[in-house]
Amino acid sequence: MEAPEPRDVIVVGAGVIGLSAARALRARGLSVTVLDREGPAAGASAGNAGAFAFTDILPLASPGILRKAPRWLLDPLGPLSVPPAYAPRILPWMLRFWRACAPERVRRATEAQTALMNCSRDALEPFLAATGTSAMLRKDGNLQAYEGRAEFEAALPGWQVRAEHGIAFEHLDAAAMAAIQPGLSPRFTHGTFTPGWFSIADPKAYVLALAERLRDEGGAIARAEVTALRPSGDGVAVVTQAGTRMAAQVVVAAGAFSHRIARTLGERIPLETERGYNTTLPEGAFDLRTQVTFGGHGFVVTRLSCGIRVGGAVELGGLDRPPDFRRSDAMLRKAKTFLPGLNAGGGRPWMGFRPSLPDSLPAIGHAAATDRVVYAFGHGHLGLTQSAGTARLVADLVTGAPPAIDLTPFSPQRFR
Repeated sequence: MEAPEPRDVIVVGAGVIGLSAARALRARGLSVTVLDREGPAAGASAGNAGAFAFTDILPLASPGILRKAPRWLLDPLGPLSVPPAYAPRILPWMLRFWRACAPERVRRATEAQTALMNCSRDALEPFLAATGTSAMLRKDGNLQAYEGRAEFEAALPGWQVRAEHGIAFEHLDAAAMAAIQPGLSPRFTHGTFTPGWFSIADPKAYVLALAERLRDEGGAIARAEVTALRPSGDGVAVVTQAGTRMAAQVVVAAGAFSHRIARTLGERIPLETERGYNTTLPEGAFDLRTQVTFGGHGFVVTRLSCGIRVGGAVELGGLDRPPDFRRSDAMLRKAKTFLPGLNAGGGRPWMGFRPSLPDSLPAIGHAAATDRVVYAFGHGHLGLTQSAGTARLVADLVTGAPPAIDLTPFSPQRFR
């Protein structure tokens, strides 16, 4: 093994976080190589709903979710589920999640999430311009649809919190909703529209474009599964199944697999896997004019250049269980009911791993074992949303610049 050059960085992970970070590091003049077990855009970055959900500042861990969780967990195909055989294994994570639902912790998590969202929103359009992907951005907003006044009023405290953090929105009646998005079932009587909710035309195409841009700018991408990191005096040994490489610094952005790599540094980070499901219908399946969120049922319907995507929900089932595409089918049946004009035929089902930490905040910061390793993972369903901001923060950490926001709430060591 050759000694690494001082400016050599290896980024582990070729999803949207890893490639965004790699491009930000390359822009600061560092030599960058990205390693990934499957290659660019093979995981959750390829099959997500394509949203830049900057208004989604409320953590999943909250008193509201505790009220809904018992009812949801009774439905094996509902918005939140845990396979019975996996329940004993996930119990420690669930206990941390329960503690994170305490009101003061929720308040602190909301403040931290807002800071990261603002950083990511500010960084997004300059990042798109620098990577030649601005044409992929859409600013169609998001319509949250409610079944009746009771569900709408139950959501108002959350909107009050958003208002206190400067988020713009408009509450709507059925007629106003129809003006924004025709074709909703009359069961939806109230709604809230957030214009600051952006999207990308095709998340897979976007990530592949980032990979191409990185290569054009002199970065390298290789297919290799990283099995361990070993700090040494002059760098970090990156152990792969094909051999060992040396780097001056390493960024771990391997999504749901990141905690396995962190464990080789002696660090146990409670990362779990939100297994997300969706179905992508052909173009023209519905006249969708904005993203529509059915929050009471835990899924969204999104217009992409590759079709109409119906997906969401949370299955906490780890990395090794086979997909249960009955969940995709259940959401599709509901979508057909909620959008009566939807043509639900010809869809392509998908399942992907979303990396989730108990307090709904990602881990962004140095490893405990060495400041030559930076972690950037655990964004849950907000990886695309927070990718440009996280890339800026990773570049700050690697180059020793002051981070754009306070990273204390995102410390990978906060769960000790």
